[in-house]
Amino acid sequence: MKIDQSMPPSLWAAVTKPGGAYETLVGVRSVDVVVIGAGFTGLAAALHLRRAGLETIVLEAAQPGWGASGRNNGQVIPTLSQVDPEAIVATHRAAGERFVALLRDSARDLFETITAERINAEAELTGWVQPAHTPGRMKLAEQRVKQWQKFGADAALLTTDEMQRKLGTNAWHGGWWVPSGGHVNPLSLVRGLARAVVERGGWIYANSPALAYGRAGSRWVVTAEQGRIDARALVLATNAYTGVVSQRLAPALAREMVLVTSWQTATAPIPEDMRRSVLPERSAVSDTRGELRFMRYDARHRLVTGGALATRGNAERRLQKMVGERLISMFPQLATIPGGLQFDYVWNGPVGITRDRLPHIHSLGPDGYAWVGCNGRAVGLSMSIGREFARAILGVPRGELALPFTEPRPIPLHGVVARMAPPLALFGARRRDRKEWPFK
Repeated sequence: MKIDQSMPPSLWAAVTKPGGAYETLVGVRSVDVVVIGAGFTGLAAALHLRRAGLETIVLEAAQPGWGASGRNNGQVIPTLSQVDPEAIVATHRAAGERFVALLRDSARDLFETITAERINAEAELTGWVQPAHTPGRMKLAEQRVKQWQKFGADAALLTTDEMQRKLGTNAWHGGWWVPSGGHVNPLSLVRGLARAVVERGGWIYANSPALAYGRAGSRWVVTAEQGRIDARALVLATNAYTGVVSQRLAPALAREMVLVTSWQTATAPIPEDMRRSVLPERSAVSDTRGELRFMRYDARHRLVTGGALATRGNAERRLQKMVGERLISMFPQLATIPGGLQFDYVWNGPVGITRDRLPHIHSLGPDGYAWVGCNGRAVGLSMSIGREFARAILGVPRGELALPFTEPRPIPLHGVVARMAPPLALFGARRRDRKEWPFK
């Protein structure tokens, strides 16, 4: 499939300094490691590999940050969206415990990487908050705090009054928060990671879609449009875009998830006096609804929020109306902005949702690794998984890796499910069983 390799318009594309100029792969290269995908996972893996001195090439279909890593909301959330620690450990045992620790520390590790690599990612370590949208959902908040505290996380329950003071609204019934979370400009972070990889002697080839990979003797071989790379080790870091560029690349992995369109919007800058009462602590927020209400400020004091909706008709106009009404229902003072609440940017991209809402992490063969299914928790998690892939390639025993490996499990009748699942997910279908929803 031919893709538009130009950077999609978004708030982040408009405000972020241009990235580096990268050549297109032409000809044959032989290196220690080839990484497919220049997003958070691929670049984090490449950075750790170059720190250890391994020759590393990153192959990108468009430009670093072109995909989900450069288009998302930028919230740094050290948890999964619907699966709690005890369920992870029950499924994956010791590897699950290590993976829970990876999740717990993922935000901290991300902010430390930003500092160590001197990346201007507009990072704000202001915590991540999950408010409860009904009194009954406070039981879920209590359960999550208890579980994450059991596994060493700095998580705390918030009463209704505490939540009101933290967020500036009585729209929620308490909830919980994790102080290590926050938010970033995701495209700036991607471009900073790419710069760090190149400064350490790594190679990034842009506009070079990987069409297929396979084994040739003891080496991995990746075929691109105008060239080929052979390497001892391989990292496949394409996630939601795994089946978008080339259906031959990893069809079994692409069929492990369905793609849901996530829309992002950015308001005009919120006046300074109003910011004292609208998210006064500038925390990242995503609540407990099936159709999330999520938001955060950017460095220019825009509220960056959004939602998911079917894309028939004038989607951008309908989204702005829906999101504007939501914001004003939570923060009525926004209705008093002279000229009304305005949206300056609207953009979208796919999110990969797995059947069990867990990331699926795979060993593809000797020193070959991949994962799919960010399930809306991409930023910190992706970078930490990239680091673990690098550790695996560097020889860390599997029993020490925070990677719960599984075999690929394509969704039965994937084509049918992919057409049906987005409307169910977007409009809040209630699951009868978490493992089945929205696929039953």
